[in-house]
Amino acid sequence: MATLWCKFRNALRAFARAREGNVAVIFGIAAIPLIGFVGAAVDYGHANAVKTAMQAALDSTALMLSREASKLNQADLNSKALAYFNAMFNRSDVQPGTLTINATYSTTGGTSVKVTGNVYVPTSFVTVIGFPQIDVGASSTAKWGSNRLRVALVLDNTGSMLQDGKITALKTATANLLTQLKNAASVDGDVYVSIIPFVKDVSVDPSGYTSAWDSWIMWDDGVLTSDHSWDALHGVCSISGKSPRSQCLAAGSCTLSGYNNAISCTSAGICSNPGETNQSSCTGTKACTDPQYTSKSSCNNHSGTWGFGTWTSGVWQSGVWTHNNHSTWNGCFTDRGNNWDPVPPTTDYDQNVTAPTPSIPATLFPAEQYSACPKPVMGLNYDWTAMNTLVANMVANGNTNQPIGLQWGWQSLVGGGPFSVPAMDPNYVYTQVIILLSDGLNTQNRWSTNQGLIDQRMYDPLTGNGTCHNIKATGIQIYTIQVNTGGDPTSTLLQNCATDSSKFFLLTSADQIVATFESIGTNLTKLRVAQ
Repeated sequence: MATLWCKFRNALRAFARAREGNVAVIFGIAAIPLIGFVGAAVDYGHANAVKTAMQAALDSTALMLSREASKLNQADLNSKALAYFNAMFNRSDVQPGTLTINATYSTTGGTSVKVTGNVYVPTSFVTVIGFPQIDVGASSTAKWGSNRLRVALVLDNTGSMLQDGKITALKTATANLLTQLKNAASVDGDVYVSIIPFVKDVSVDPSGYTSAWDSWIMWDDGVLTSDHSWDALHGVCSISGKSPRSQCLAAGSCTLSGYNNAISCTSAGICSNPGETNQSSCTGTKACTDPQYTSKSSCNNHSGTWGFGTWTSGVWQSGVWTHNNHSTWNGCFTDRGNNWDPVPPTTDYDQNVTAPTPSIPATLFPAEQYSACPKPVMGLNYDWTAMNTLVANMVANGNTNQPIGLQWGWQSLVGGGPFSVPAMDPNYVYTQVIILLSDGLNTQNRWSTNQGLIDQRMYDPLTGNGTCHNIKATGIQIYTIQVNTGGDPTSTLLQNCATDSSKFFLLTSADQIVATFESIGTNLTKLRVAQ
């Protein structure tokens, strides 16, 4: 190239010194750079066409690899990438044996596959100046999963779900939804799911109970005259037949026979000199220990003892209540709060996810031995087999308390009490969702069987406050589904609780549950973002 330039430069100098006219020579010299520029443009255009075709093939290769990249080792990933690329890159005008394709799979800052390619393209014109080939390279990245998903399934397991095939349809729909969510996850942790079966109560698996749980369980409300807490209702009294605790503690026995209450017992007594019947005469007058002898001599002569008596008062012994071992608990919980009377509590711990604190008993989760306890809840996880087993084993029984299911669903997303929650990776955007399905109206909670009072804990139409409002204020999406096969009124409670009108579903047949869950699942699993 240097030699060519040197010759060209010398010719130009000679031309500058020449004085005679020579059009042919001038034209010939001027044509050399013009032809060179035209040739370079042709070679560059050819290389650019190859690059365009390569980019299209790399884009398709990256998208194809994204479906299976998480399951491939590096060697298989490169092999698959080359196979996909060759199937789409049909160019015979590249230099044979120069194509290289490499693929990289990453989970940093979202899940992605990057495919790079290089190939040499032979030149036709610029080869004369030392460029026999042009290196053409390109890359493509398919990125997905930057939005991770956490879903709480809050599912009605009450007795009315037995009607019209609803519980069966719910099991099928939930199993299908779990499959959708599983398929949306490229790697473990992309999608987490919790399952909260609810009736009047919710439950955990009691077989896992240890004393460490006592930091978040309320066993006793501390009111000895109340018979609402687990410890007050389940135990043994030292006095036979006296149960629960309030009756046991109110009952008792006297150390003196014939006295059946504390007042008469403690005001009575017995003297060591049997003939004396009150404390003053017993301790103030000398007498014989054998009451048939009334003089000192006769008393002493007949083996008696003459002197002042000793007075022993009656002692009332109250019943002693011993609660059962907590290992006999069936795992059920009722609503949080500090008021057991049939009125709304003054605290709102049943409407929020405040962490349970032993020093604030109202924040603890009250244990209960409810006979219609649902299947145990399952916190956020991606054990799809275990979740499907739980769903398949759900049974319909008990009364309806939507607020407790909703509060526990929320708690399962943020943690605390029975739930531990995996930390969120700051490299991802998280979508959190609660799906609440119920087929009826609220019938019973810890405090009441009044539907209006129960509804108010979940959503107060006058103030807009309640569990639903509190959840939506955090940005968590709420889907609500009313399965109304019995002609009940449309639930304004569930309508108001949903994030917006598009997330409330009114179903009139059990088979609509399957289609509705599928629709929600399709909406939730649109996580992939390509670039």
